[in-house]
Formats: sequence, C-alpha cells, structure tokens
Amino acid sequence: MLSRFLGRRFIGNLRKPAVAGSFYPSKPDELEAMVEGFLSRVRDVVAYPKAMIAPHAGYIYSGPVAATAYAAVRKMRDSVFRVVLLGPSHWHAFSGLALPRADHLMTPLGMVPLDQEAVSKALQFSQVSVRDHVYDREHSLEVHLPFLQVVLGEFVVIPLLASRATPSEVSEVLEALWGDDSSLLVISSDLS
Repeated sequence: MLSRFLGRRFIGNLRKPAVAGSFYPSKPDELEAMVEGFLSRVRDVVAYPKAMIAPHAGYIYSGPVAATAYAAVRKMRDSVFRVVLLGPSHWHAFSGLALPRADHLMTPLGMVPLDQEAVSKALQFSQVSVRDHVYDREHSLEVHLPFLQVVLGEFVVIPLLASRATPSEVSEVLEALWGDDSSLLVISSDLS
C-alpha cells in the first residue's frame, strides 16, 4: 500500500520535498551542518530586513550567497513568525500566482505549516489559485525552507509560485499579505 505513495509529492495535506538529495542534502544532520556552515562564514550583519531577495539554485552554487541574506534574518528569530515566500515556476506556465493545497511543507528538517488565514486572504484575489501540480518538481521555494528553519526555528509560510503574472497582480497580493513586523517577505531569484 505504501509503495503507491512513494513517488507522490503530496500525501494528504503534506507536500514532500522535491529536491532533497539533489539541491541540498536529504539527511537532516548533513543539511543542518551545511546551512550552519554557510551562515558561519558570513561577517556580522547589522540589517533587519522586512523584505529580501535570495537565490534558489543548488546549495553548492547558491548556499553562500543565500547565507548572506539569512544571516540578517537569524537576528530576527524572536520577532519573525511568518514568511511570505514568492518564487518563479520553472516547470509549468499558468496565469497569475499559485498556492499548494497542502497544510504543511516538508523538508528533512521537519514540517513548516502554511498560514491558513493568509492563504484564504490570498485566494480572494482572482490572480491566485490552488494548483498542486505546479509544485511537484519545483525548487524555487523549497530550497529556502531549510535556511528559514535554521535561522527562525518555528514559523508559518505563505508559498506563492508566480508564472504569467503582471507586476501589478503580484504587488496587489504582496501588499495584502505584507503584515506587521512579525512578517518577512522572501523573493526567490535565479542566480543571473
């Protein structure tokens, strides 16, 4: 019975990692050590960002650069409890922005709950829809989760994939989800 679920990314309301073992280590201790190693090489950071841009490639390529952004977030561990995560869809073209149906996103470091209130708020916009299949092989959001888990500990996330969305469609949704000082906006970017 279990064998029929092994290849699926979504089991119930849990989204399993798609790129653990390829973009970053699949073993929790190795993953945490890698992230901590990247963070330990960053000089002291003074900034306390409300929003940031960080890369989403495999950790051997993007890890050191992502760590420079996440080192500042680590200082906000006791004040940031909600992350709005926005990234591009690499595998599927669709109109607007997509959310998964999942209640939790999983990494080797554990599960991250979705902010269901914010998800409901986002779904009030016509450019936002639930599209599980666009998350199947997608890495642009997933690779940020282990960094966030290490620097923030516990938090909720609003994971938004963008495809054919206009700047005004994206900004309208982000403005609605911007939140207070306990929220952080992370934009996932390609390296180039």
